Amino acid sequence: MAAAPVWSVDPRTGKRREQVAREATAGEVDTAVRAAHAARGALADRAVRAAFLRTAADGLQADGDALVEAADAETALGTARLTGELARTCYQLRAFAALVDEGAFLDVVIDHPDDTATPPVPDLRRLKVPLGVVAVYAASNFPFAFSVAGGDTASALAAGCPVVVKAHPDHPALSALVAGVLRRAAARHGVPEGVLGLVHGFDAGLALIRHPLVAAAGFTGSVRGGRALFDEAVARPVPIPFHGELGSLNPVVVTEAAAAERAAEIGAGLAASMTLGVGQFCVKPGLVLVPSTAAGDALVEALAAAVAAAAPGVLLDHRMRDAYAAGVAERAALPGVRAPVVPGADGEHEVRAGVLTVPAARLADGDGHAPLLEECFGPVTVVARYADDAEVTDVLSRLPGNLTATAQLSADEAAGKGRGADLLAELTPLAGRVLVNGWPTGVAVAPAQHHGGPYPATTSTSTSVGATAVERWLRPVAYQNTPEALLPPELRDDNPLGLPRRFNGRLER
Repeated sequence: MAAAPVWSVDPRTGKRREQVAREATAGEVDTAVRAAHAARGALADRAVRAAFLRTAADGLQADGDALVEAADAETALGTARLTGELARTCYQLRAFAALVDEGAFLDVVIDHPDDTATPPVPDLRRLKVPLGVVAVYAASNFPFAFSVAGGDTASALAAGCPVVVKAHPDHPALSALVAGVLRRAAARHGVPEGVLGLVHGFDAGLALIRHPLVAAAGFTGSVRGGRALFDEAVARPVPIPFHGELGSLNPVVVTEAAAAERAAEIGAGLAASMTLGVGQFCVKPGLVLVPSTAAGDALVEALAAAVAAAAPGVLLDHRMRDAYAAGVAERAALPGVRAPVVPGADGEHEVRAGVLTVPAARLADGDGHAPLLEECFGPVTVVARYADDAEVTDVLSRLPGNLTATAQLSADEAAGKGRGADLLAELTPLAGRVLVNGWPTGVAVAPAQHHGGPYPATTSTSTSVGATAVERWLRPVAYQNTPEALLPPELRDDNPLGLPRRFNGRLER
């Protein structure tokens, strides 16, 4: 049987644009993985891979207009949003190039022998080495930043790991264009083009995670899809690390004092955050705890007014549109749920943003309100009205892991008075990033960033954004009593590569 064709589809109309490729067979996946495996040696030189990453960024920037046009045609995310996302992607590639140049991520530690220690310490020298071929599963909602040239790929290449990407079916034409840019960048530095493989198709994704030469995987997507791949990764004869970002509700707690101080401001800010990108951000605030006070009423009114004014939008594909319409209808039908702004499908291709409200006590009474504590992908948020702090604590205790958790505090609470510190202590176990008086949409690419969280936000404790994302694709190796002449240059006493390291307990820059 011939492999199924892969089509580029316009989400604004639901019509096919062009056939991009065919779904990869198991044999084609094997070829891609083996080509990537064979390219490992070409990435061994840190100077080469840093230059490769910078050239890739330059190439994406040079082709920016054509890439943004292709991305918009397949995602309907708009040229302004996509232009910014492409700039972020280029910045990220250059940031990892700088990380490679610096070399601190190698975590070099040298301990000379110490016979006075108990037990005695031999000559020990440790660094981190690449795991091998990394499988990357591209996301739908960030066709640049979490796709073929996104954070998983950039950090894996920075670590010295070749990559095979399973393209997302929502932007296959863009995926092919971006892969071409990266392969040309590789060739300019003598790196085989197989260092970046690209495969299409559901079965190809399974064949990829099962391939014995794949050493680790990165995924951004749904809980269902991510969990299925995670289970495959750990069920292999040789299990591998699977770094999956699966789903997040991103709770927000608005204190009574904050609502009294700035209800309209918080309502408008929440509306802007939950409708950004038609609600298709993994860090969209999906559950907001608001006091059942007059100030809370004013906040909900400001939120509803802003959301009602939002124009209908197009989701990434019609499957997501149908899931959104069904999801909001199911939630709106639950006892006690009201819809100040009714969310749902709009016409043949668009969706409307909306707001659902529910008494917070309903979330704890066990009468079928569990869907309100699950992510609904699209422009809707659930506002739970609480009577007291005990209800806030009860709701938070029922939440799974999240990427973010936000506290909206008054000026006094932010200054250390009142409930602020206690609320942050409640939110910290729930998420990988805790915000105060801000909104979670927008994930800065910075050394201190952490984009991850307890399950099901992610399947590991790592981050997929920021400098430490590189750590996912490395493993430590210690050399004991190894003659200097046999050591890698990174571990020699004279430090010929000028690396940051810890030498006999002292940090050297």
